[in-house]
Amino acid sequence: MDFETIIVEKKNHVGIITLNRPDQLNTFNMTLAKELNQALDEMEQDKEIRVIIIKGNGRVFSAGIDVTVLPMKSILEYRPWIQNMERMSLTIAHMVKPVIVAAHGVAAANGAGLLAAADLAIVAEGTRIGASAINVGLFCMGPAVPLSRSLGRKLALEMLLTGDFIDAERAERIGLVNKVVPQDKLMDEAMNLATKLASKSPIALQMGKQAFYTMSDMEFEKALEYSNEMFVELCTTEDALEGVNAFKEKREPVWKLR
Repeated sequence: MDFETIIVEKKNHVGIITLNRPDQLNTFNMTLAKELNQALDEMEQDKEIRVIIIKGNGRVFSAGIDVTVLPMKSILEYRPWIQNMERMSLTIAHMVKPVIVAAHGVAAANGAGLLAAADLAIVAEGTRIGASAINVGLFCMGPAVPLSRSLGRKLALEMLLTGDFIDAERAERIGLVNKVVPQDKLMDEAMNLATKLASKSPIALQMGKQAFYTMSDMEFEKALEYSNEMFVELCTTEDALEGVNAFKEKREPVWKLR
């Protein structure tokens, strides 16, 4: 279907979502929030897609929520509005397919939250990342959740309480992003990573991501027990047999699509 605020493409087994409000710095309004989640849901169901990339059109990745819609009137109006703005974090966590963010320019507030919520992130040199809502009398409540899971308490609170931006190199050092690359290589690197993941067994990749997110919220012993059970289940799949046989026979495996 046609979208108003995003562009959707498919290349081989990689789905690409481009935030497309460049004149508004790809800020989140209700339409963009809903369309991003709809596109992610549709790619999750598309059996030909194994990995998803999210990027931004124009000068920046995303400058956060479009504050021109503020103020609204009541808590009853704010609640569904903000729930839609932050639904992407839950959507990505519940998906079994890996999601990669390829960010450039600025990832601020909700843009930083989307970067943190993604499974993996590659950013261009010169990118600035900040939980900047505190600077306008607000607080990055939603982004605080994926930021705290990515960084831990003190680093996340430093970003959230100061509103200061960090550069791409520091973001890589503290583990908020996986790799920093030249601006003109950003999509090449993102596609290389996506293609590498797409070459793996789809069922192993998807069961692995699902297990990772599920066990992350468990106490240690239960997490180990659950992960062991998931591994037992994975060992019974056709891909597991194919992967082992291909390794023994020194050939490329042929995976089942899922």
